Amino acid sequence: MRSREAGKICDHLWYLGRAESGVYLLAGRECSMIINGGLSCIVPDVLRQFDSFGIDEQRIKKILILHAHFDHVGLVPFFKRRNPNLQIYASQRAWEILSMPHAVNTINRFSTLTAERLNSCAALEGYDMEWRNDISGKSLDEGDSIDLGSMKVSILETPGHSSCSLSAYVPAMNALFPSDSGGIPFKNIIVASGNSNYTLFQRSLEKLSLLDSAYYCADHYGYVTGTEAQSFVERSIDAAQSFRRRIESVYRKSRSIGATVKQMMIDMAPELDEYVLPEDIIEGIYGQMIKHIAGKMDGTS
Repeated sequence: MRSREAGKICDHLWYLGRAESGVYLLAGRECSMIINGGLSCIVPDVLRQFDSFGIDEQRIKKILILHAHFDHVGLVPFFKRRNPNLQIYASQRAWEILSMPHAVNTINRFSTLTAERLNSCAALEGYDMEWRNDISGKSLDEGDSIDLGSMKVSILETPGHSSCSLSAYVPAMNALFPSDSGGIPFKNIIVASGNSNYTLFQRSLEKLSLLDSAYYCADHYGYVTGTEAQSFVERSIDAAQSFRRRIESVYRKSRSIGATVKQMMIDMAPELDEYVLPEDIIEGIYGQMIKHIAGKMDGTS
């Protein structure tokens, strides 16, 4: 079963934010952690939800960034400046990206563009949400874990959506936090987003399929529970294979990356209507994916 509603999922776990962009609050005996950084414009929603759901913000000692794309790091600067002792975790590659001026400018620009698409620009007023050079934290690798006290979060490296992608898993709850390394439960479909390296993305899905998931906690469009959660990664594998074949079929006709991007934008427009990202950002993502897949087909990558 899929849910986009903010609120308590089960003991120790809450979904916060909104449908287009959510974060998770995981509460251990010693402290709580926010998993995923979301879009910057959900900060007012999250603050209201702390009050509505009786969440003690003072117990939040950690934030886990699962990858460094703009729509997954947005609330980090605000909360880090609000609480300088907050511990921020990300992959080493993510910290490298977040130290690049060009990447930071892109994060801030895309955050504004997406807020405009969601009619949420007013939400950005009065909050210091921009990424600058004052945010740092700890690096995580495959096999690392974060202990919240009676609640241990295991870390997996799952590249492909981005070069810096991590996933998190809580064995005590069989809760999987794949970020966009897993399929995205949009409407009645599963969106496969192997942005940087589609082949690695598919391998990461195979890796995630080895985990038992009672809760599939996506960053976009909510979470999945019950029998659907148990099969969601396998279905994401099928969706990724199907989407790749679709790209290959279009590219085979034109042998042009640009023409394939244009045709895929036309073909996918009905399916991705109302999707969180602006059209020009989606077009850029398709360009990355198609370039990689075309390179594999042509033997150039």
